[in-house]
Amino acid sequence: MDYVRQVDFAAIDKSGPAERLTQPLLDHASGATTCTINCIKTPAGGGSPAGLHVHAVDQVFYILRGTMSIEIEGRRYDCPPGALIVFPAGVPHRNWNAGREPTVHLAFNTPLPDPTVPFARSV
Repeated sequence: MDYVRQVDFAAIDKSGPAERLTQPLLDHASGATTCTINCIKTPAGGGSPAGLHVHAVDQVFYILRGTMSIEIEGRRYDCPPGALIVFPAGVPHRNWNAGREPTVHLAFNTPLPDPTVPFARSV
């Protein structure tokens, strides 16, 4: 088990401006037992691949770069760097990048998502 995980900001910066990029930091393959953690870059104009959706697990985002727009329970929020966003299990939500620059965020999913069940369900 690697006890220290590092976001590869160089890979994020080298990826194309229109490219969505996900870096797994803790997942089933790396020994996760309680949650998964990913670092995700969303290009300008990009967003939730499933649109408005729900998860069977809680999802928490921490915004590192850019401003992410979210919708949860019919309300829109614009979340700058340093914002912590909580999407409770079963609550419809979506996220997108309405800005001109990519957003980068950490995504925590807990409890550990079942890899045999689709992660998101469109609503």
